[in-house]
Amino acid sequence: MNRLSSLFENKRENLLSVYFTAGFPQLDSTSGIIDELCNAGADMIEVGIPFSDPMADGPVIQHSGSVALRNGMTLRLLLDQVEKAREKNPGTPIIAMGYLNPIMQMGAETFFSRAKQAGIDGVIIPDLPFSTYMSEYKELSDKYDIPVIMLITPETSEERIRLIDSHCEGFIYMVSAASTTGARDSFTESQLAYFRRIDSMGLRHPRLIGFGISNKATYDEACRYSAGAIIGSQFIKLLETEPGPAEAVAALFTKIGRTR
Repeated sequence: MNRLSSLFENKRENLLSVYFTAGFPQLDSTSGIIDELCNAGADMIEVGIPFSDPMADGPVIQHSGSVALRNGMTLRLLLDQVEKAREKNPGTPIIAMGYLNPIMQMGAETFFSRAKQAGIDGVIIPDLPFSTYMSEYKELSDKYDIPVIMLITPETSEERIRLIDSHCEGFIYMVSAASTTGARDSFTESQLAYFRRIDSMGLRHPRLIGFGISNKATYDEACRYSAGAIIGSQFIKLLETEPGPAEAVAALFTKIGRTR
């Protein structure tokens, strides 16, 4: 059982997963941010792989990725930094999230092997088609015990959702709206209806809701209809405006009303 499986075995509600882009604000920020999130009690951490064409990301995450690339961040360096942070933080699941191109450039098996060595517990690849996952990546996912987390949106068909639930491990990433990432103050009634619809399907895997969660109201709503919430853009803003990672983490926890 890897760290991700263990987390969902022991905690099935009010989970908090926090996303940030490796190499932002500074090239060497990654390990320190992971340390602070773990110290504060984040349940899961998503480390973003910066990419030059981040089609699913809003302006905040796009900006962080551009800064990280200018700073010199690469996929290999990201994995080195995660491995360093893992030595001090053995228990918290760490997910690598990024686009397919950098992984293909490294080589899929090389990536999975190195990610396993670094202490990565799962990967999210937004532009990986499900059919390509089944034909080219599932075998590697199983071999290295690194689940490939699939995204669903309000437009994803029930048939596709059930295929993902049957053939992927880890958890299901519920995108709250058919749009790019970005903080919002509240969910619409149509979004809440989507949450309720998916909640009623009786899926095998836990779900986390992401995109648009920035305050206590949206965090609580996400937790009401799933196992928890994923926050990215709001945290990245705080990393840029607060004096350091510890202050950014504290400010995020205050905004969502989260205690350790």
